[in-house]
Amino acid sequence: AERDADEQGKEYGGEGHICTYSNICECARQSTCADRVWPNQRRSGVCSGMRLTPLASLAVVLTLATAAGCSGPQYGNVIEQPSAAPPLVLATAEGGSFRLADEGNKVVLLYFGYTHCPDVCPTVLADWARARKMLGSEAEKVRFVFVSVDPSRDTPETTRAYAMQFDSSFVGLTGPEVSIDRIKRDWGFAAFPEGDTQAGDYGVAHPASTYVVDRKGRLRVLYHPGVSVEDLASDLRKLL
Repeated sequence: AERDADEQGKEYGGEGHICTYSNICECARQSTCADRVWPNQRRSGVCSGMRLTPLASLAVVLTLATAAGCSGPQYGNVIEQPSAAPPLVLATAEGGSFRLADEGNKVVLLYFGYTHCPDVCPTVLADWARARKMLGSEAEKVRFVFVSVDPSRDTPETTRAYAMQFDSSFVGLTGPEVSIDRIKRDWGFAAFPEGDTQAGDYGVAHPASTYVVDRKGRLRVLYHPGVSVEDLASDLRKLL
């Protein structure tokens, strides 16, 4: 996958500069509109050693293709040629079933975290709530979904309650380990406990990015923590 990203990147350097997986940060700094597309680059971890999955790495490289024109979403890692989002199906706390494929004609934001998360997860969900308010009546066209990747401690009920603390419209989901493992495989990310799992006091390594699926069901943008609420709301309006 890294080799594929390198090959894709060679098309997007411009001005004799070659953008590859290994130099995406330098390329971002030199690209046109980099100050608008990458305003939180240093804080988000893109250039501070954060490990990117092949999917996220490819998204970072493809962002550079859109930077020159600054059209469409401008503040996340935009996938230039989006394809259908991976499947996501989980039981809800109410006894029903959430299927990402059934969210047609809505923009869907997905975050994979856990309810005991001390920092990033609550910050992201709080920012979501503020962005949703900024959208006004258009917020009805956007679905905000939090998925716990800590099935040992989180249940559908506790995850739902956690998400709804931030906004009553937010969807909170989780499932048995086999279901979470399938989602991790389909979406191409890793998540695993860190610390003493026997004592129950442990952290969970999980993706830092918000995944955005557009109204056509395509994975379209990844946002790292640190994107401003105003920029997030602005980009969401462009996807509606």
